[in-house]
Amino acid sequence: MSEPAQFPPDITLAVDGEGVIRTAVSAEALADEQLDQWRGMLWTDTVPPEAAAQVARAVESARREGESSCFTLNQRLPSGRELLLEYTTVKLGDRAGFVAIGKNVQDVSDLKARLASVQRDREHDYWKLREIETRYRALLDASSEAVALVRVDTLRVVEANAAASKSLGLFPGAVFLPDLADGDRKALHGLLATARMNGRAPSIVLHLLDSGKLSLRASMLTSEAGTFYLFQMAPLDEEGVASHAADTRSASFSLETFVWRLPEGFAILDRDGVVRFANLTFLDMVQAGVESAVIGKNAGNWFNRPGTGLRMILNLVAQHGVVRSLRTTLESDLGLRSEVEISAVGDRIDRPRFFGLIVRDAMSRPKGREGEFVSLAPGPAGFATSLETAVRSSVEAVERQRLVDALAQCAGNRTAAARSLGISRQSLYTKLKKYGLDQH
Repeated sequence: MSEPAQFPPDITLAVDGEGVIRTAVSAEALADEQLDQWRGMLWTDTVPPEAAAQVARAVESARREGESSCFTLNQRLPSGRELLLEYTTVKLGDRAGFVAIGKNVQDVSDLKARLASVQRDREHDYWKLREIETRYRALLDASSEAVALVRVDTLRVVEANAAASKSLGLFPGAVFLPDLADGDRKALHGLLATARMNGRAPSIVLHLLDSGKLSLRASMLTSEAGTFYLFQMAPLDEEGVASHAADTRSASFSLETFVWRLPEGFAILDRDGVVRFANLTFLDMVQAGVESAVIGKNAGNWFNRPGTGLRMILNLVAQHGVVRSLRTTLESDLGLRSEVEISAVGDRIDRPRFFGLIVRDAMSRPKGREGEFVSLAPGPAGFATSLETAVRSSVEAVERQRLVDALAQCAGNRTAAARSLGISRQSLYTKLKKYGLDQH
């Protein structure tokens, strides 16, 4: 049985055991209806013919079994109009009959419709905000200038674009510029005070302990989530020129361009394993669409095989200075597992602060005459048995043939081929590159 109505009923009927209405009371909203006309009438005579049987069953059930019931029907009022009511019957005694409490469900239906409309509007607004946020992030990451959003009360980074992460090591959760010289710390506090007072502050030059000089300007942002500083930063060279401007004067070459286009995956991690830089091949390996999806994430998410996980690799570099061709497993963001080899080195021999990793697809290693992989360095790969190699080769041969067949069936359309294989287009590109089919 449904719970009793939590709001005053619109119609209350006292009905005897034969189904005759003895009293009828209406709410104020129905005060113009002459319900006294129902006294002495059978309840079944006050409803449309199609609802009479439902009322008769409720009366019979209350009379014979003493059970209460709950049902919905169109109640015809004395004025002739009909009202959709939900009735709840309550037994009064063996001979006293029962009370039928009717609640207008049309108002409830209208309220539900309005709530559904509000919910749709909220979802529409949510997706509009998501679209705006996506555009904002794209613009932020496309900027060559380092930009960071910092919380006012804690001076911790909330967001930072790729330029800020690579050049200044800023990522969400980190303290903003912890390596400032003591004298420049006062200058920074003065800049923040000016920004809070005027809404923005002109640029100043700060001296970082390890990264040289920096031009910094600030403005204030206030939202429902709180108040933030928006910092725009540019590293300066010895002549006080912004580094991106200085790069345009060196017409020779850019080392970063070569690293970015390396055919091997390359990443720079800090002491905690957080990615500070990653090249295009590394992004392909972990199946990340944009650089901002990798910067600031812990590389242990991708290298987590027991015994050869990220922490073991960093510890080996800290102890021995270098790691060469260590075999491990890389698990991408989309769940694709692949065997890789990692070579790593620190930025200095004693207690390195940063680690450079070169990640190479193990399937691209040189092969011997009988097709076995040549061992380039001792390590976990040396324990692989011939059975494991045979199984792996068989699986890869089947997978490669399926890729070839799917491309042939789809006339070279890679999007259709990925759909037929049940994988994402990014996964298909990674597999094609793995088996040397990306040029076909």
